[in-house]
Amino acid sequence: MVEVELYDDERIDYLLADNSMKIIQSPSAFSFSLDAVLLAHFAYVPFKKGKILDLCTGNGVIPLLLSRKTKGSITGVEIQDRIYQMATRNVAMNQLTSQIELIHGDLNHLQTRLLQSHFDVVTCNPPYFPTPSKTEHNHNEYLTIARHEVYCTLEDVIKACKRYVRPGGKVAMVHRPGRLVDIIRLFRKYKLEPKRLQFVYPKQGKEANMLLIEGTRDGKADLKILPPLYIYQANGSYTEEAEDIIYDRK
Repeated sequence: MVEVELYDDERIDYLLADNSMKIIQSPSAFSFSLDAVLLAHFAYVPFKKGKILDLCTGNGVIPLLLSRKTKGSITGVEIQDRIYQMATRNVAMNQLTSQIELIHGDLNHLQTRLLQSHFDVVTCNPPYFPTPSKTEHNHNEYLTIARHEVYCTLEDVIKACKRYVRPGGKVAMVHRPGRLVDIIRLFRKYKLEPKRLQFVYPKQGKEANMLLIEGTRDGKADLKILPPLYIYQANGSYTEEAEDIIYDRK
């Protein structure tokens, strides 16, 4: 591991159970959550080679996790400067600068910095919540931008995914079930045919609180609904399947 400098309330956590990767986190700026881990596990990535793009990359958690699954090149895009700086230090700390490139920029304005129709896979953990008025914003600006559609809407995100994925390439996203109809409508509007869909439940008997969806650019209609993923057992401990994902056992 390469030593890096920490700022303000930042800390270094282990990213994986085997302690082989570390990640800089900040409770006031950005800390990754389970949705990022689930997306990195769900997304198809080619093992030996390929080009992968992660939009709304945050502190780089998804590129770091994907680097365990692929030898391909990975590019992450983050709009917030402080969080982008965290991501660059995370990549350096884990000695992955030869595989992971990070871009500080707005996904709506990357046309001069990224080749269109270039990537085999695009992943995204976007802001979940529409924000009709500033009164609904979080008091913390970093968290507001990460969680609410301040700088990009769902349509902006899906349009960007289509712009940069190659024909036949895959787009994988994590989101809330309440946006499923919007997601499918926008996927089809931008020629991303939904192919795999999985609902994530806190535990049996509860409503789904996350969904994972993958589409293929210019693909044919054939949506597969995967078995449900339950995170917790009735006693509050992780299910075996959730443990396998969280602790990188499979």
